[in-house]
Amino acid sequence: MKQKNLVLVIGIIAIVGGSAWYLNNGKAEKPGAKGGGRGNGEQPPATVNVVAPLRQDVPITLQANGTVTPINSVDLRPQTTSTIRKVHIKEGQSVKAGELMFSLDDRNEQANVSKAQAQIARDRATLADLERQYKRNQELVEQKFLAQSAIDTLRSQVDAQRALVASNQAALQGERVTASFGTIRAPMSGRVGAISVYPGSLVQPATSLTTITQLDPVDVAFTLPESSLPDLLSAQRAGQVPVEAQPSGGKPVVGKLTFIDNAVDAQAGTIKAKAQFDNRDTGLWPGQYVTTRVTLRTLKNATVIPQAAIIINTRGTFVYVVGEGQTAREVPVQRVYAYGDSAAVTGLSGSEKVITEGKQNLRPGGKVRLAGAAPDSGTTLARKAATP
Repeated sequence: MKQKNLVLVIGIIAIVGGSAWYLNNGKAEKPGAKGGGRGNGEQPPATVNVVAPLRQDVPITLQANGTVTPINSVDLRPQTTSTIRKVHIKEGQSVKAGELMFSLDDRNEQANVSKAQAQIARDRATLADLERQYKRNQELVEQKFLAQSAIDTLRSQVDAQRALVASNQAALQGERVTASFGTIRAPMSGRVGAISVYPGSLVQPATSLTTITQLDPVDVAFTLPESSLPDLLSAQRAGQVPVEAQPSGGKPVVGKLTFIDNAVDAQAGTIKAKAQFDNRDTGLWPGQYVTTRVTLRTLKNATVIPQAAIIINTRGTFVYVVGEGQTAREVPVQRVYAYGDSAAVTGLSGSEKVITEGKQNLRPGGKVRLAGAAPDSGTTLARKAATP
């Protein structure tokens, strides 16, 4: 009897459990039931941001750090041992080529010049006397009053005296050159540096008087990676290569590439290059660090989109655009050149609406809604149906 009651209790429990399961799970599986899924199972539109591609010229550039270097810089030194008689320039002054800068004590040199001039005058007088004697003796030889040997000797004396005059003239020129060392002039136009001597200072060939640095034009020296060499050489063969230099806190200036080294630095893997800049306003200063940009070529009327819009996966490189019926459409693209946050690409006509944000939830053909746009009635109904 007890066993029959136990079986009856177990049967009742099984019936009650089965009914509860049917009531709870069976109803949940019915479409449109309360507490179920999203109505008819349709996903709501994904909210996205879009941009229109830009059409613009895009320069392809190489960027590097550079240093401003003068084309010419001269360290002025005296060529003789002497004392400074007068300093004609000031520190930081701009000078022109040939301008007088220093005068040395050249009294001894000037005296040697005068001595050489007097020696030449004496030799010329002796030469003139010998020439007169030679002329008179020629007449005597013709009249048979003088032997030919005498006239030959006199002719040799005339030739020797002429050679002596020429020698003394060369000595005079040398004394004049030595005397010219007493005045030091600017060998080129530029800016004077610090002056380390004063009137009365004893100087010698090892003494540095000052420096002159050419400021206009100037060079900017920089290095580029070895991998950039083919593009750099190709751009140089095509014509003048523009280079932009921008000092820290200053305005950028544009010059031209003038030099590519004849060998790659094997240790650093770089190639040295120089660009020349007009510097009338002295915006560039020797020794200054600048940022340089070498323009290799320009992509004319390129299609430009944000790099954030580009997707790269196993299917390739593509972007999502808003297609017909507010659906996401996949468009293959090829990135030609990337710079900053933008990239020049091919594969777009330029009239598309390229999706930049919200693409992580997209699938080809999926519905999209522009950020900030009001949801349509269908979307509203779907959301209400999905609300428990």
